[in-house]
Amino acid sequence: MSHVGVPRGTVRKRRSLALLTTGVLTIPVLAGCSSGSEETSRGVPQDIAPAAREAVADGSTVTWAVDALPATFNAFQADADSATTRITGALLPTLFPMDKSGQPKLNPDYLESAKVIEREPKQVVLYKLNQQAVWSDGREIGAPDFVAQWRALRGKDSAFWTARNSGYERIEKIERGADDLQVRVTFAKPYADWRSLFSPLYPKEITGSPDAFNDGARTALKTTAGPFVLKSTSKSKGTVTLARNPRWWGDKAKLDTLVFRAVAAKDRTQALADGTVDVADIDAGTADRITLARRDRGGNGQPLAHGPGSEITPAQALRSWAQAHGSDEDAAEIAQAAREKNRKAVVAYATEQKALRDFAVRKSLEPAYTQLALNGESGPLADDRVRRAVARALDRQELAQTVLGPLGLPAKPLGSHLALAGQPGYKDGSGALGEQNTKEAQALLADAGWTRGGAAQPPKDTKAGSEAEKKGDKDDADAEKKTAGDTKEDQEAEDKDATSEKAEEKDEEAEGEDEKAEDSAAERKKADQASADRDSEDSAASREEGLYIVGEDNKPGAPAPATVGSASAVHVLAPARTASAQGTALLRQAGALGEDGAVAATDKQPGGAAGAYAPVGTAAPAPAAAKGQLGKDGKTLTLRFVLPSGPGSQSLRSVGDKIAVMLEKIGIGTEITKVPDESYFKDHVASGAYDLALYSWPATAYPATDGRPIYAKPEPATDGSLLVEQNYTRVGTDHIDQLFDKAAAELDEKAARELMKQADARIWAAAGSIPLFQRPQLVAVDKKLANVGAFGFASPRYQDIGFKNRQAAGSPADRKK
Repeated sequence: MSHVGVPRGTVRKRRSLALLTTGVLTIPVLAGCSSGSEETSRGVPQDIAPAAREAVADGSTVTWAVDALPATFNAFQADADSATTRITGALLPTLFPMDKSGQPKLNPDYLESAKVIEREPKQVVLYKLNQQAVWSDGREIGAPDFVAQWRALRGKDSAFWTARNSGYERIEKIERGADDLQVRVTFAKPYADWRSLFSPLYPKEITGSPDAFNDGARTALKTTAGPFVLKSTSKSKGTVTLARNPRWWGDKAKLDTLVFRAVAAKDRTQALADGTVDVADIDAGTADRITLARRDRGGNGQPLAHGPGSEITPAQALRSWAQAHGSDEDAAEIAQAAREKNRKAVVAYATEQKALRDFAVRKSLEPAYTQLALNGESGPLADDRVRRAVARALDRQELAQTVLGPLGLPAKPLGSHLALAGQPGYKDGSGALGEQNTKEAQALLADAGWTRGGAAQPPKDTKAGSEAEKKGDKDDADAEKKTAGDTKEDQEAEDKDATSEKAEEKDEEAEGEDEKAEDSAAERKKADQASADRDSEDSAASREEGLYIVGEDNKPGAPAPATVGSASAVHVLAPARTASAQGTALLRQAGALGEDGAVAATDKQPGGAAGAYAPVGTAAPAPAAAKGQLGKDGKTLTLRFVLPSGPGSQSLRSVGDKIAVMLEKIGIGTEITKVPDESYFKDHVASGAYDLALYSWPATAYPATDGRPIYAKPEPATDGSLLVEQNYTRVGTDHIDQLFDKAAAELDEKAARELMKQADARIWAAAGSIPLFQRPQLVAVDKKLANVGAFGFASPRYQDIGFKNRQAAGSPADRKK
């Protein structure tokens, strides 16, 4: 299932994106230690119900859910998506698909061999093609197809609408070898990731002209060279249908047809129960339902202990029956309607559960990882000390456990930006940043000038009465002067009263003084307890999903709104956080605050500082505890945390809430904003409208190529903006870029991996991207199917997918399609 938070349309430059929505290998223990040698941690194995081809029946149809119909069948265009990748994988040549360990592996269906045959004076790669490899029209796959694709993708002809694809621009020429089955590629500059090229390989009929490349391949692929051919596309049905390729020279496809059906994430449970799909990526909720369905098999007709109505107690059921059969006709009618609605829901749920018994949940770790991105372009996070403090505050083990633990998957935090556990070259580089340490995080913030009480202090370079203080508008300045004057008069009056009170106290007896002291201590203790309760409530409120509505929270001490007739009078006040800061500043001016920013007990109000609540209906972030949040130059340290709001993004929001709590412990506030899934990445992450965000990147076998645009140092454009490529954190260094460039040109694999480890350590130290965990991969599969499920790193072998032999070829027809 495509996950919210993974950039869409990322192509080589594109990191293949069959991922986001918002989740799959055992990762080495990290916590900040980093060994000098390469780690050999093993990944979580794929879960596909493997079976030998002879154990799989010939014939039948499998329907596979995708998020949406592909916008294009051209994998090299900017709007290619996960459905494009999935479908073209069954139709077109992939010369070096990834294997189970995340390494590129030569595909014998298309190549007899491919290797570097010369390094000096220039790198030369010789491809020897499988002599049986032909396009679906009967023409041999050969050098003309390689040449046409190189010319279309090298970036010299703007008539081809293509995403930038690294590597093709390094090629100097492509020639026919000793015969038609040999292709000789000469590089102008060395290129270590040459295996990433020409996958997928398109026929020259598509890549040979801009019109065919730009438009022809978007909706149709007349010529293919895979185990299947494109049979039809139906927008009305939301399906793409593939049929067995009669000219396929490799292992014959077991299925007659393979159908990809567009099914939204929220509709997949229903689609599985209806039998309209056989394979679907699912979320944890659907996985739980399938597990329960299989557990409840053989329940002897007993009511389910879960689902609609399961929470109704016997007492509630009896009360409902009594109301439905009572003498109050109106109440009885309402109760009967509610009971009927619940009965139908119970029946529908039970029917779905019975159908879900036919499915199994295949699970592994997806070849993708979730990260916390810190936008270093501006604001507090432009300071690397603040970014490092955020990173050092995170308990990444707890975050991994939150997502992976309940699914029974290894809950280990990820230690690299450029490789996943199980891949060659994986090494925990987090030691370059340091392990979780609250005290050190707080020290970093202090060094950056963020202190407790700093929000109530004016900038250090601003003097009283200076022009800097007069930059606000005139009305605000007059109001401040009036406030200051009133405060001074009030203070003088208080001083006079205090003098009078002291004179009177001299005449009082010691017993009265003792009694007065006891009363004062009791009041102070009571006020302190009330304040602590309010702080606890505010802290809890700040962790609630979404923003609370100020004025509707019925906080103690909040005055009832004044009314005129039946209408509430609207009080124009600042949102809670701003008002709280203003109140703090005024109290300090009045001498009511101590040096540490604590409010004197006698000045605490039962409902909080006056003006701390906005008008009824005003959305505002929950206030931080006055003594907890850091500030500097009159501003609180508050970060904008953007999260997706869709039903498929619940795990991201859970992680986000935990991160907010962790940051609160070191004095950093968060303003959590939840936005629609469809606008989350484009309108917020890619545009830079965030401080903190959670999104994912896919794994790659070519980190020097695919990682370069993600971590490249942003460059200023002529219009003053930043050219960020895919580095949406806007954090990078020249040294990191140099290491990527060296690795891309290093033909010695061991030396290239070492350069990538050095680059990863530098990325950790820059603290723009904090890897958290690999995402879970959960796939619902008809339990009679073999060789399909949670593939992990590996590319599917579509020709091996089918129903197990003991089932008749037409068995899927038993279920409603």
